[in-house]
Amino acid sequence: MSILHCVLDTIYGLTRGIFALSVCTAITLLIIIPIWMLYWRRIFANKKKENAKKNTTIGIFHPYCNAGGGGERVLWGAIEALQKQYSNVHIVVYTGDIDTDPEQMLNKVQKTFEIQLRPVEFIYLYKRKWVEAELYPRFTLLMQSLGSMYLGFEALKAFQPDIYIDTMGYAFTYPLFKYVGGCRIGSYTHYPTISTDMLRHVYRRVVSHNNHRIIARNPFLSAAKIAYYKLFAIIYGWMGRCADIVMVNSSWTEDHINSIWKCPLKTHRLYPPCAIERLADLPLLSDEEKGNIIRIVSVAQFRPEKNHPLMLRIMYELRSIITEEDWNKVRLVLIGSCRNDDDRTRVKDMQDLSKHLAVDENVEFKLNIPYVELIRECQLGTIGLHAMWNEHFGISVVECMAAGLIMIANDSGGPRADIIETQRGSQTGFLAVDAEEYAKIIATIIHMKPEERSTIRNAARASVNRFSCEQFEREFLRTVAPLFRPKLE
Repeated sequence: MSILHCVLDTIYGLTRGIFALSVCTAITLLIIIPIWMLYWRRIFANKKKENAKKNTTIGIFHPYCNAGGGGERVLWGAIEALQKQYSNVHIVVYTGDIDTDPEQMLNKVQKTFEIQLRPVEFIYLYKRKWVEAELYPRFTLLMQSLGSMYLGFEALKAFQPDIYIDTMGYAFTYPLFKYVGGCRIGSYTHYPTISTDMLRHVYRRVVSHNNHRIIARNPFLSAAKIAYYKLFAIIYGWMGRCADIVMVNSSWTEDHINSIWKCPLKTHRLYPPCAIERLADLPLLSDEEKGNIIRIVSVAQFRPEKNHPLMLRIMYELRSIITEEDWNKVRLVLIGSCRNDDDRTRVKDMQDLSKHLAVDENVEFKLNIPYVELIRECQLGTIGLHAMWNEHFGISVVECMAAGLIMIANDSGGPRADIIETQRGSQTGFLAVDAEEYAKIIATIIHMKPEERSTIRNAARASVNRFSCEQFEREFLRTVAPLFRPKLE
């Protein structure tokens, strides 16, 4: 009976906790925040009249603009397009990278993405820690989102733009800039804060990086989490609908945003810019020119969701199904940027895991390498590897295909919906789910005839033109044009 009482007490406590959180959230969002926003709106409206200016100002919210990933390519590509199109705009980037000066950031943009920009003003944000997941071990999504409002308010106080564009997906900042700052709102969402797939995982009690094993094993905790997710999804939809223009980066993201935000008429699918032009011009090297080494190339930041451990387990499985002679020719090259100490710790863990699996002699780590070296690695590679579940799009997948790599991506998200075709006759790559399936596909590619590989490579290269930087620039300017139209008095 004592065990039953403990269980019932735990369920009762959790129910009370979730109910209390729901009440507090409702009070905050429906009463306190609107009153607070009305007060500050009066202040910002007066401030805007006092600071009337000739040039249009654009504030772009990207707290991690120095990270060097695919999201940052969208940011700098958008700025480059705006600078080309509009000569009378003043662009401000809200960033939390307080330890990097503007010159260093723009130099990194040129080095990493080969994008040359005119001077851009940076507004430094000192409250970025409030949007970091590590600060919230419980109710992470909700607390991060509320933290983003705090960070957004710091940004708005520092600079009040005419047009506000969020390029990281912080939807909870939209009502702040729209109703307090009087801005027009543009949104570019790479990955929805919550998706129906996340709800499905909790409902099915699947263990993942955002569904802890303890919760997945307990039906009562899973039910409580579903209720919390559904409440959050409703609030998230309210916030997202404050945007005037909604841009999404893939069919997968578009489906989830339309499902939750429910504003399909102002939602536009805009594939991110992929630097395919230079990669697609690379000559395809023969096996002899590559030294008869089968290089499997992965390009991904060392973040948990990129699932580098799966890549090492793939190598472990591969070793058991190919000959020792073939194994000695295989190299896994892990290329990615390290943003902070957490990323560096993950790399060290991956190196230790490769030793534990006895594949370390066939694995290379290349961190924060220049773009020129990245191109060379892609040219020397034979196979491209992608392991993230529900990747929102997959810029690295596109770029590897453009470089002539035979791509194997996770059978989910953007790679499945938008990028890779697996049907015979028009095949541009492969899709897989677990380590065994990946390993079997790699073994198949190793034993392919050169002409079979060439057929897939050529089809892949021909298919990625729709993801070019030029296409992104043209579609981005067309989509955001309404934000620049004069307001009707």
